[in-house]
Amino acid sequence: MQRLSQLLFLLVLLISCNNNSANVEKGGSGMSLSGAGATFPYPYYNIVFRDYMRLNGGLKVSYGAIGSGGGIRSLRDRSVDFGASDAFLNSKEIASMNAEVVHIATCMGGVVMAYTLEGVDSLRLTGPLVADIYLGNIRKWNDPKLQAINPDVPLPDLDITPVYRSDGSGTTYNFSEYLSMVSPDWDSVMGKGKALKWEAGIAAKGNPGVAGIVQQTEGAIGYIGSEYALTLKLPVAKLRNKAGNYVDATLETISAAANVTLPDDMRATIIDSDDPDAYPISLFTWILVYKDQQYGNRTKKEAEALVDMLGYIISDGGQKVAAQINYAPLSAQAIEKTKKLIGEIHYGGELIN
Repeated sequence: MQRLSQLLFLLVLLISCNNNSANVEKGGSGMSLSGAGATFPYPYYNIVFRDYMRLNGGLKVSYGAIGSGGGIRSLRDRSVDFGASDAFLNSKEIASMNAEVVHIATCMGGVVMAYTLEGVDSLRLTGPLVADIYLGNIRKWNDPKLQAINPDVPLPDLDITPVYRSDGSGTTYNFSEYLSMVSPDWDSVMGKGKALKWEAGIAAKGNPGVAGIVQQTEGAIGYIGSEYALTLKLPVAKLRNKAGNYVDATLETISAAANVTLPDDMRATIIDSDDPDAYPISLFTWILVYKDQQYGNRTKKEAEALVDMLGYIISDGGQKVAAQINYAPLSAQAIEKTKKLIGEIHYGGELIN
């Protein structure tokens, strides 16, 4: 029964991720907002948008979890009201948007290494070893390098099946950015990006796609959002952080990674944090909106609804939802800076807040 429930959970998420039509017709009996992008925060957005709609009868919010790359393209095309990404826009992407985009941080999470290995319920990994697995340099679970840091674990003589994202993904960006920091070999061969040319493994779409393959494949390992692993009760490896400590991805260790001074535009990376308690692949996830909401056929009321929704997400109520489903809420510093960014959104020069 438990496995059936887990598979049904994945099916719902996969249907969502394959829903490329994120647009909702505006008008009719009520107003609507549409968004598209990252699969990483989808479980959170699914609930927080639902709660917001309950508080605002007549307003409909839809979200297509099509990957961070798809969300950025959809916002650039003006086919959605907001995009969503687990990687902040780089200089080239900012220039391509043809207008100023605001990064609204919504919560934090971690990228974990989930695996399925019978008889192994505890596993340690380091960034360089993970890089070697995905580069095809480590192919067996009982490789001496893995055994050296897991001396008391019965690692089997079994092929490793790495699983990676087939779609443009902010999760992939954060995963590859981390590996670029800790592995010179990875940095020279693969580098970082939302989509990469993989050296080893099999592809899956979205976080739920990767989680599904890992769950059903003995010997598989894959990088996924921490909330998916926690929800599906998948085993995950302890990852060595910059201080040399092996840590799990928890609300506390992810929050510890954000113990840094954040920039005013909230385009911040908290990968490989110096904090000794930090989980090393921790990240913010963002909703992306145009700072000037007067474009296309948008009305001021639609812009006001969008800004109000953003305010709800970072409110105490919205952040409480994040914590309840295994996302780390924003820190006080992040809330303060994000509120300021929301307050700067305007409609043709007239502030909305």
